[in-house]
Parts: sequence; structure tokens; C-alpha cells
Amino acid sequence: MAKPTESIYRHRLGTRIWHWVNAVAVFVLLMSGAMIFNAHPRLYWGQYGANFDSAWLEIGADGHGGYVKLGDRRFDTDGVLGRWEAKDGQVHTGAFPDWATIPSGYNLAHARRWHFTFALVFAFGLLFFLLASLFNRHIRKDLVLKRSEIAPRHLWSDVIQHLKLRFHDPDNPDAFNTLQKLSYIAVIFVLIPLMIFTGLTLSPGMDAAWPWLLDLFGGRQSARSIHFICAGLIVAFVLTHLVMVVASGFWNNLRSMITGRYAIEPEGEGA
Repeated sequence: MAKPTESIYRHRLGTRIWHWVNAVAVFVLLMSGAMIFNAHPRLYWGQYGANFDSAWLEIGADGHGGYVKLGDRRFDTDGVLGRWEAKDGQVHTGAFPDWATIPSGYNLAHARRWHFTFALVFAFGLLFFLLASLFNRHIRKDLVLKRSEIAPRHLWSDVIQHLKLRFHDPDNPDAFNTLQKLSYIAVIFVLIPLMIFTGLTLSPGMDAAWPWLLDLFGGRQSARSIHFICAGLIVAFVLTHLVMVVASGFWNNLRSMITGRYAIEPEGEGA
């Protein structure tokens, strides 16, 4: 006789609220940030940066087409980044195409309004999540790493289990695996705070109030570079997260992030 499907309460209300608020905030921040980047598609290290200074990253276009430059190395990105063709058939130049920005088309003032508004949602959403996690002990219960979990043998075993599409311990399906913990810790306690504080460093008003921010990040242009790198890492995390959601059971994961309930497969391994 087949073992009946079990259901566990996996995601607390605070986590679910933060997840969906964050999903919207990150979407708007990335697209409005792309529009802001289009105003000056070059990144520098240090305090200063202008058109004739040496940039470590540049996205642009010339007579040969669109390109991305990393230091002295150039990569052809014509039709994707730097130069692309719009729906009306006209060729446009700019780091990111119109479909990838908010607003669609060049409008720096509006992009900043979108970005600053949702930056507040992003920052206070993190604060809400951390406070809720202290009360419901989510961080202590689900994210704290044990010494045995970071042993090389255990980490390698976790990688092998992921390659086999086995993402949960059948004896403890409610627990996060080690790779999950490491990725969530990196995002929650490193990437998001860095995004927030480097964003503050880019504000002249905050620099006047907290001048130590410029010293902390090595100058305004360094802060802008770190901000961009963290945004790229968050994009990588989101894409990896979506792949894992699909691989481990899309509807089951979606339902659990709406209702909190997660169904355990009869085999006991999870979806």
C-alpha cells in the first residue's frame, strides 16, 4: 500500500510576506537601476570617474556594434547590450535595451524615483524579515550552520545530492540543506546589506550625514561598482533560485510560499 502524501508547515507568514514583497522590489530595482546605469554606462574604482578616466567595465557601441569591455578585453554584444533594434525597426544605443528598463526609454529622473521608492521597500522589508525571524526563531532554527555541515566531505555530498535532484533530507524534510543555508546567508547578511549601504553612499545627502561611508567603500565610484556587482550576484541568485524551484517541484514550492504548506512525496525524499 502506497504511503500517503504528508504535508508540513514550511514557510512562516513573515517569510512569505518578505518573499513576495522582495520579488516585486528586486524586479523594479533591477530595471530602474539599469535605466540609471544607462546614463553613464561605465564603472570605476576610487572616488572619481568621468568619460576620459579608465573604466574597469564599460557597455557601449561604436562603428563595429555593441560591446562590453572588461578592462582591456572587449566582447561583442551587438543586438543585446550596447546597441539593439526596437520593435519599430529603429536601432538604438545604450547599455541596456528599453525592454529591460523602468521606465522604458531614457528618463533618468523617473528611473531615480522608481529606484529610491523601492529601495525603501527593499531596506525596510529586510528589517521586517529580520525582526520577524528573531521572534519566530527562523534564523536560529533554519539558517544557523553546524560545524559538521561546512566540512568539505559534507559540502561535496550536498553537491552530489543536488545533481541527483535530491534537495531535502528524507528524515528531516523541513530542514534546509547546506547549500541553501550558505546561499541564503550570503544574500540576507552580505549582498542585501551591501546593496543598501553602497546605495546610501551614492547619495550626496547621506555622504554629508555619514561621511564614513565614503571611507568604508573607498570612494563614491568604488561604491557604485560594488553596488553593480552585488546587483549582478543577486540576478545570479534569483536565476539559480528559479531553476531550483522548477527542479524540485514548481507547484509544490509555489503553494508553500503562498500557504506555508509543503507536500512531501510518498518516497519521503520531497519533490
